[in-house]
Amino acid sequence: MNVRTFIDRPILAGVISVLILIIGILGLTQLPIEQFPNIAPPTVRVSATYTGANAETVQKSVIVPLEESLNGVEDMMYMTSTYCSCTLYCIPILT
Repeated sequence: MNVRTFIDRPILAGVISVLILIIGILGLTQLPIEQFPNIAPPTVRVSATYTGANAETVQKSVIVPLEESLNGVEDMMYMTSTYCSCTLYCIPILT
């Protein structure tokens, strides 16, 4: 087929375009789910409060044991931890 064929027959060009579109939509619906990537990894958030304790006590009795126990979680990408002076401690874990 030459380019001139599509210029002379615009209906033929439209029909071929619609067929390509339909075949593409059918192919997209037939793709298995495994072909699509995960958009956001699952996240687990662990938080702990220890009211009335100072920063050193919270670190020794809460933060260190939590981080040690969470360090061996299977299929964990990474772990970050934040601590504020209001005795609130948070660990978001991406798996």
